[in-house]
Amino acid sequence: MTNQRLREALLGNGLTPQELAEKLAVDPKTVERWITKGRTPYAKYRHRIAAMLGENESYLWPDAYSEGARTEVSGSEIIQVYPHRNAVPTDLWDRLLDHATARVDMLVYVGMFLTEKPDLLDTLRRKAEAGARIRLLFGDRDAPAVLQRSSDEGIGTHTISAKIDHALAHFRPLDGTPGIDIRCHGTVLYNSIFRFDDEMIVNPHVYGKIAAHAPALHLRRLSAGDLFTTYADSIDAVWEHATPCKWED
Repeated sequence: MTNQRLREALLGNGLTPQELAEKLAVDPKTVERWITKGRTPYAKYRHRIAAMLGENESYLWPDAYSEGARTEVSGSEIIQVYPHRNAVPTDLWDRLLDHATARVDMLVYVGMFLTEKPDLLDTLRRKAEAGARIRLLFGDRDAPAVLQRSSDEGIGTHTISAKIDHALAHFRPLDGTPGIDIRCHGTVLYNSIFRFDDEMIVNPHVYGKIAAHAPALHLRRLSAGDLFTTYADSIDAVWEHATPCKWED
């Protein structure tokens, strides 16, 4: 059976089977068999191919790992669990942002706590200029899900909407910067997610608690794991349905 996932991943990265064979120092016919006959490469090659293509091993070769093995690996993607988001060390946020070179994604309703970093906007601009892709997703202030979340937190129906206005005012100078995209969404947000290359902070939302008082997970992507990818896919899903923000004059 043809491995269409591997074929498409190669095409998406502008690689031919011949070029992949050269990078791996294997016979081009071996690569062709991986694609056209669905053969599974040895583990040492799977790791390298997945890293080159920016894909998970379990996505490219779903039969290479048992469910139990994927679960075990996914558990290893959890670096640290914090009882509250405000317990995440400031120097960890700084390290994650400073070391990110390829992508920074932020999926929130508000995310104002990050604005306490004095040079945040300049840092994002520099990263975009250096080739990083930056996507910032804020809540739509008038969306029913946003109003409901504000009520659920016990802070008043329109409080989060007001906070969104402040957040957008802070980040508006980035609007139109090449490499930086800003959108707003009205989805029911189960988690705030902050991705920095292959690491992320996930802040699950808890009914009756503000986000700062809810738990936080520090994750690092492993090529055979599913946990990091699950949250990364969530960002992509919201992004696809998000729209340009309505900036206040």
